[in-house]
Amino acid sequence: MKTRTVLHYAVLCAIALVCVFPFWWTVVTALSTEGNIFAFPPTFWPKSPSLENFEEAFRVIPFLAFFKNSVLIAAFTVFWKLALCSMAAYPLARMHFKGRRLVFGLILATLVLPSEVNFLVNFITVTKLSLVDTYAGVILPNVVTAVAILLLKQAFEEVPQDLIDAARVDGASEWIIFTRIMLPLIAPWLATVGILTAVEAWNEYIWPSIVMSKPDEFPLSVGVLYLRGTFGSSTRVIAAGTVLTILPTLAAFLFTQRYFMRGMDGAVK
Repeated sequence: MKTRTVLHYAVLCAIALVCVFPFWWTVVTALSTEGNIFAFPPTFWPKSPSLENFEEAFRVIPFLAFFKNSVLIAAFTVFWKLALCSMAAYPLARMHFKGRRLVFGLILATLVLPSEVNFLVNFITVTKLSLVDTYAGVILPNVVTAVAILLLKQAFEEVPQDLIDAARVDGASEWIIFTRIMLPLIAPWLATVGILTAVEAWNEYIWPSIVMSKPDEFPLSVGVLYLRGTFGSSTRVIAAGTVLTILPTLAAFLFTQRYFMRGMDGAVK
């Protein structure tokens, strides 16, 4: 039994090392001012550590403006995804109507399609709606996803039917049941979907770079590419910009991980 436990921990440590190493190497590169960053074996501690690469990143790009754009895009994406996906999941979980299984099956069928397949259709739609170079054009295609609907549908199904029946006997409307009973009870699942959505929206690169053409409206994930420069680039400065881009999502996850784990535990059950 002890051997099996040790083996499990060894495998977990190996997986953790593989996951953490790229981020740690980026941090070491951002803090280093000397040495060959592409040396093998790699350096695991910065040589002559300094913050000058971070200062250079702030000087080269309008970091705070890009940061504000990313916050706005992520916040509105989270809000509208929670609102729309919960309103789609509730009737699929608790209402009986013709074609419910067909609708749910069609939603699940979209999971087999990679997101890149929708780029052309989404871009044509955004263009027809005159939403190019707007935050709405970036946000709109990402506010409803099958994964979010599936998680929230399962969350609604976990709520005892007796609560809903009691509310209906007391004369509560479906909207009151949905907003005042169901949503508070599935708060951990909402938090889980919100965290996943925020991270996804924050790290999104391809779609914003397609829709946006004005540099002052770029999110941080796109704007950080300006660190490459026109005639040359510094890998250390790019690494510093990458670290600055990652830190907000890392900090947000660390502060909200208990809600995330509660939601995922409920989803597994």
